[in-house]
Amino acid sequence: MSSLSVAIIAGGVARRLGGRIKAQIEIVGRPILDALLALVPGVPVIVVTPHPEAFRGLRCVPDVVAGKGAPGGVVTALLSASTEWVLVVAGDMPNLRSAHVEALRAASRDDVEVVVSTRGDSVEPLFALYRRSLGATWLPRLQTNPSLRELIGSVSHARVALDPDALDSINTPEDLARLGGS
Repeated sequence: MSSLSVAIIAGGVARRLGGRIKAQIEIVGRPILDALLALVPGVPVIVVTPHPEAFRGLRCVPDVVAGKGAPGGVVTALLSASTEWVLVVAGDMPNLRSAHVEALRAASRDDVEVVVSTRGDSVEPLFALYRRSLGATWLPRLQTNPSLRELIGSVSHARVALDPDALDSINTPEDLARLGGS
């Protein structure tokens, strides 16, 4: 695989968690953000967020089209990247490890535009490798409010089955307690 950057999608409002910035939540004494930054050390990092003050020292960008949720965040990441491939990861996934990234990278091929992780039969589009060129292709499609699954289904992609626990995310106080967060 040629050049790679990481885009952390951290734009959600986290209503069920009192508006907390999920990437700053500590899991077993370590902020999720620190774990995500350690996934692929030494590569450019972009944080797609409306809260740049929470990510000092990192390159932060706001959504290019506001109000489009995760699809808008991914498109923003792709349009903001300077590398051919972008590892997109949600800012609330504390169980990801470098081995999971390597599994995605191993599945990348010249004829594939997205390498997406799966949990059983379900696709997890917020832990996936995307070709940067998809940003310009998908930007006009944001007007129709597509899901990320729809966008991925419209291009050549590979799927990588991961341990379901690797893809856990924090959306509720119960998730936070189950994953050992504070």
